[in-house]
Formats: sequence, C-alpha cells, structure tokens
Amino acid sequence: MSRPGTPEHPLRVAVVGAGPAGFFAAEHLFRQADLSVEVDVFDRLPTPFGLVRAGVAPDHQKIKSVTRVYEKTAANPGFRFFGNVTFGADVELGDLRSHYHAVIFATGAQMDRALGIPGEDLPRSHSATEFVAWYNGHPDYRDLEFDLSQKSVAVVGVGNVAVDVARILCKTAEELATTDIADYALDVLRESRIEDVYVLGRRGPAQAAFTTPEVKEMGELPGTDLIVLPEEALLDPLSEKALAESEERTLARKVELIQKFAASAPGGRPRRLHLRFLVSPVELTPAADGGVGGMRLVHNELQADAKGNLRPRPTERTEDLEVGLVFRSVGYRGVALPGVPFRDDRGVIPNECGRVVDDSGAPVPGLYVAGWIKRGPSGIIGTNKACSVETVSLLLEDLASDGLLTPEHPSAEAADKLVRSRQPVVFDFDDWRRLDELETERGVPGGRPRVKFTTVREMAEALGR
Repeated sequence: MSRPGTPEHPLRVAVVGAGPAGFFAAEHLFRQADLSVEVDVFDRLPTPFGLVRAGVAPDHQKIKSVTRVYEKTAANPGFRFFGNVTFGADVELGDLRSHYHAVIFATGAQMDRALGIPGEDLPRSHSATEFVAWYNGHPDYRDLEFDLSQKSVAVVGVGNVAVDVARILCKTAEELATTDIADYALDVLRESRIEDVYVLGRRGPAQAAFTTPEVKEMGELPGTDLIVLPEEALLDPLSEKALAESEERTLARKVELIQKFAASAPGGRPRRLHLRFLVSPVELTPAADGGVGGMRLVHNELQADAKGNLRPRPTERTEDLEVGLVFRSVGYRGVALPGVPFRDDRGVIPNECGRVVDDSGAPVPGLYVAGWIKRGPSGIIGTNKACSVETVSLLLEDLASDGLLTPEHPSAEAADKLVRSRQPVVFDFDDWRRLDELETERGVPGGRPRVKFTTVREMAEALGR
C-alpha cells in the first residue's frame, strides 16, 4: 500500500484529549501542504476545549476567546470530534492502532499533587482542581460540596490556579453573576461566610509563580483588602541578587507591587486576602466536628541548591493559623492511560521530544504525546502550541520514513462505526456548536456570556435526544 497522505489514502491521526494541546496538534497537521490528513479528536467529556472551558476562571473571559482559533481548526473537512468517549473504556489502544496511522495523547495533568502532611485527608481539605472544576460546571465535579460557612480559608500555593481560587472566594455574588460560573456554584458562593483568605507561598515574592497583572487584580477587588506582611515582602540577599541578574523585566515590577501593598493600610473592607510568603503547612489539625480547624505553618528561609536555584529551608519558627477550609494547589500530575507507558515518578508519558518511548527508551511506533502529559504542568495555554508543533514535526518525519502504524481499517467510516457501537451517546462538533448556541442564549437574560449545561443528560436532552 502507498504511503498515507494522498486524497485516496489520507493520513489518519487520532488525538486523545480535546484541550489546547490536542487542537494545536490538529492545526499543525492541517497546515501541511500537499498532505491529505484526517484528524479524529476524542474526549471523555461531551464538550471540547479542555481546561479552557473547565479550568480558566469564569471572570477571565478574554482568555477563553482562544477557542475561536480552535473553531477554525474544527472547520477543516478532515476534522471530527468524538465527545463523551473515554479512552480505555469505550475505545482502547488496540482499537486506535487498527484504525489510525498515528495516535497523539494530549490528556493533560488532571490530578493535584498531595501536600504529604498529617491531617491532609480531613473533611474540608480539598484539591484546588476539584474546586475549580466544580465552579466551572465540569460534569464529573458538579455534585461535590464545599463548606463555605467557614470564616477563614487557606489556599496553599501561589500559582495561577491558587490565585484564581482565592479571587473567586473573595468576589461578591453580584460580580460573579455576570460570568459563566455554574449556577449551582453561584448559589453556594452567594451564601458564603468567608471573611479571610490566606494564600500561602513557600518561597518569597520574587519566586511567586503568579504574574504582575494577577497581583494587581488581587489588589483591586472592591470588597476585599489585600494584606501583605512587610517583613515577608522584603527580599533576602539571595533574592535581591537573583532579581538584579534576571532578564525577566516584569519580575521587578511584580516585587515592587507586592511591596507597595505591604506598605498600604487595610481599607476596612468586608473581606481580607492575606498574601503570605516563606511559609509551608506542616500539619492540618481537626476542629471539634472532625473537619479542618487549623493549620500549623513553618517559616522558611531561602538557600541556593547546586544549580543556583533558590529553595525553601524550614526554620525552627512555627505559626498556628485558624482556618476551617483548605485548598491545595502545589502542582499537578498526569494519569496513566491503559496500555500506554507511564512515568509514575513524574506523572507523564515517557517520551523523547514527543515520541512515546518504552521502559528501555526505545520509541513506540505510531504513538506520540503533547501538552502537560508530555512535559509536565508548565507554561500557559499558548505554550502548548510550540509543544504540539514539535510533536507533529516528529510524526511527519516518521511518516516520511515509513515509521507509522499500518492500520487494518484505515477509514473514517470504520472508526465511526466502531466508536458508536461502543458508545451510542457520542457528541460531534455540530452537537457542540448547537450546545454553544443554547448556552449563549440562556445567558442573555442575565447579561452573562453563557449559562452552562453541567451534566451529560442535560446536554443530550438539550439536543433532543
């Protein structure tokens, strides 16, 4: 049989995961001149776009506009979307190998890393990912419960997700009512009694992962005072040296802004957002009802490791923080997929620049990886584009050297028949377009971008199934 890539014998690629990495991979495949390509994107959710829909904060609508790029990719005649199809249950690796010349895994990093401290499993101790997915209307998380009757909450971590969680907890119901936050989450947040939110970073202001705009946004919340302790805003000599040598121009501005907030007096607003540095939780302690009642912190100092990176080192100074609710946001890891090699120590699929490799380090023909499941949880949405381009470039190299799979049933019809025989309730991209229209229409009366459907059943019923 001739090499795939002609109109009579198109290159067929399966992409598992409909988030940014998966769409960027599809986009780059379609950009190849004189190459006929068919890309089938699979996702276990009925809706596409991954964390753009289920992870980006509802009050950050501008970031979500990136989906317009993905819509253009989906308009390609060679694109198909199979939503509500779970890899490892509805379709297996052997199924994809028998229907496609290549498979790209772009499943992200769905699990939070644990703190590894006593009391972490107490009631009212949660992962930030669960909370984010809950208020964004993710079908898997909509039935979770979070006790927002507590007056004080700690968010462990100073990355983008931690800042999003803190900001959502501090915003008024009136502010959130103009977003696409899930209705059930808005109802719970409307009854929130939270007064103090503590965001805890184990290193100093110069090492915080959040950006300057995010600090500025935290300081501009109408009903919340941003409080930074002056002694924690000061840079130690090692951080000052690193800042002076840094080529990142925005870093100095971020530190300057943090120190400005540290010098400002609270304005007496109803809520307080405490931005803490150089502290790490070492234990969660129970309240009388058995749930989280407090947190013991250890104060850190910074030291340089062998590579010159500044790492926290615990001191003998501790502090007890009275909090009744905890969200951890200290990193993320991928989940192993049935039949696919996995590095449990790193939480990624082992690979060489995007080619999946086995335990011996040898490439696994026809299998590729992109996004966080490839490189770990680093970067922003746009970072996935270069990552996916790198992977697709290797796939195309392997195509040129006849190094891809030789499927037994390389037709779009055969794949469609297989999938629908395993999962009758499949959502295609036309279904998503209709759901998108309906959600947008539902948001119009309240001046909202959309009102989401948050269960598979609701989505199916909305489509008249």
